[in-house]
Amino acid sequence: WTVLSETPTTFTITVTSEAGENDETVQTTLKFTYREKYPDETPLYEIVSQENLDDNDVMDIIKLLEQQAEENLGMVMIFTLVSAVQEKLNEIVDQIKTRREEEKKQKEREAEEEEKQRFHGTPVTIENFLNWKAKFDAELLEIKRKKMKEEEQAGKNKLSGKQLFEMDHNLDTSDIQFLEE
Repeated sequence: WTVLSETPTTFTITVTSEAGENDETVQTTLKFTYREKYPDETPLYEIVSQENLDDNDVMDIIKLLEQQAEENLGMVMIFTLVSAVQEKLNEIVDQIKTRREEEKKQKEREAEEEEKQRFHGTPVTIENFLNWKAKFDAELLEIKRKKMKEEEQAGKNKLSGKQLFEMDHNLDTSDIQFLEE
């Protein structure tokens, strides 16, 4: 509360909301000027400064002040006006909290949908299964061909024991000759 002038009586009052989530607050400074016939006519009021308020919120506060001033004509109304603004600021903090929670839930839903899409595969039909099977069999056949080719190349350089005995019949009796000696 700061008095700016005596004639006409002009003063400012800073109104702050209760601390919300993460100790966030919204704040506004209201300037009131009494008219000659106050309280039988509304005081002049304006928002001098504001913190953390959107333009829509400022407009809502102005409308609220207008409505409350009209309802309280003939009575001292500054306390009523400031109390109404205080309640409105608390509502705004609650709305900010609710908005953040909704955004968080929306992000979680989007992440969940994205996760579902990641694990969602192609539906299996007879046609696409047969296409896959043909490609798979072709790949297996190619792998077997490569393996056989490698075995053939390795086989030319080195024969197995059975192949050696089948090719050279002298090896059939070589062990017996070795033992006799």
